[in-house]
Amino acid sequence: MMNTQPFFSFLAVTSAVLSLSSMAADAEPSPMKGVKPNIILVITDDQGYADISAHGHPLLKTPHLDQLRAESMSFESFHASPTCAPTRSAIMSGRDPFYVGVTHTVLERERMALNVPTLAEMLKENGYHTGIFGKWHLGDEAAYRPDKRGFDEVYMHGAGGIGQSYGGTCGDAPGNQYFNPYILHNNTFVKTEGFCTDLFFNQAILWMKKMKDEKKPFFTYLSTNAPHGPFISPEHYKKPFAKAGYNAKQQGFYGMIANIDERMGTLMAQLEEWKIADDTILIFMSDNGPTGAGNTWNAGMKGKKGSVDEGGTRVPFFIRWPKKISADTRCQKLVRHYDILPTLAAITGATPKEKKQLAGRSFLPLLENPEADWADRITVFHKGRWGYKQQPTKNKSYALRSGQWRLVDGKHLYDIQKDPLQKKNVIKNHPEVVQKMTAYYDAWWEKAVPLMVNENAPLEGHNTFHLMFWKQFNLPVPPVNHKKPFSKKRN
Repeated sequence: MMNTQPFFSFLAVTSAVLSLSSMAADAEPSPMKGVKPNIILVITDDQGYADISAHGHPLLKTPHLDQLRAESMSFESFHASPTCAPTRSAIMSGRDPFYVGVTHTVLERERMALNVPTLAEMLKENGYHTGIFGKWHLGDEAAYRPDKRGFDEVYMHGAGGIGQSYGGTCGDAPGNQYFNPYILHNNTFVKTEGFCTDLFFNQAILWMKKMKDEKKPFFTYLSTNAPHGPFISPEHYKKPFAKAGYNAKQQGFYGMIANIDERMGTLMAQLEEWKIADDTILIFMSDNGPTGAGNTWNAGMKGKKGSVDEGGTRVPFFIRWPKKISADTRCQKLVRHYDILPTLAAITGATPKEKKQLAGRSFLPLLENPEADWADRITVFHKGRWGYKQQPTKNKSYALRSGQWRLVDGKHLYDIQKDPLQKKNVIKNHPEVVQKMTAYYDAWWEKAVPLMVNENAPLEGHNTFHLMFWKQFNLPVPPVNHKKPFSKKRN
């Protein structure tokens, strides 16, 4: 029988919740508030909650991520969006993805609205030096790219994955592969040697050493395209999975995770060697549930990437800050991706612009005490991804979640505390819950629609990265194929 014990720890309901309000008058000032630690946020692509050996995977071994989990506070009910660009927009904005124009991963709907302040801008204004390494996926045109959204150092690929190309501006350098790709480094393409994940970690470490030597606080956004498909991995990482009889795609998927784990070990060792681990917040997370093509086990949860069920949105979230955050601690409270920005604001003393528009709230109280009061709330998940030139679809592929309930498509209600695997639909037994959640969703949707600013964007011309690449290397520009302006193509 597979070990699912770590998943069922999510069910633990604290019988006695400590009230911080009664202690506030006597409490000492928080040692985690108003300081400027270095911040490293590592986010992987399509790695589910179950794709870590400490979470019970039957074959995958991730010793370095297991170590990080043991040294961190692990949020056992941390939820992202069902797909990648929406999650990244929520992290960068502190808002619901649809409220910043991100309703898809392509068709120009991956572009985050230009009037939205970002996490990087907020930290930069508070004295941080900022760098991104890997995947951005919030717009490839010049105005949308990270160097115009608060990042000082940019080492990135285009689109949602290396080698991808879609109708409109969304696309990577033409012909790119996972090995030896062209990477856009501060708006100039550089030819690299090596596997993509290794390149992003190595470049991030080089930049952080420079910041460390110059005694500058830094924010590093290390955003891998792995283990997103195509499922390509250095061969030696795939061997245990080939021996176990996994197919080629599964071997590549898990091989990429094993490679990520090794690189995390390199990063953690480097922080220790530099003697800055105690002064650095290290976060590890993923952007959505596991991809269906490469995953064989999801801890029994319903749904994978693209699903609005638990398995599609629940992701690992470890946050380590030695001597500040209690190690080997589990927090069971429901926390979302858009809570990261206000939390880092509370820690660093930064001031978010347009604070009233934030959907998220600071989970600093939970970092201080994982059993602290945490008011219940309703949060929204929506897959989006309606077709080209189609009207936004309200009542399909959406869910609402509170601490206890998950309502899916308005038809299925699950008591997650009693039924985390979503086996029993109890919608007929709790009409008051359905009514409350539905009313919340109706109001949420009404406000979201006017903010979906990318819905009617034309898909004309070549990808932005293609044009930049051809110009830099003096290559001829081929004619535009107008027959299939929005079809997916992988170079």
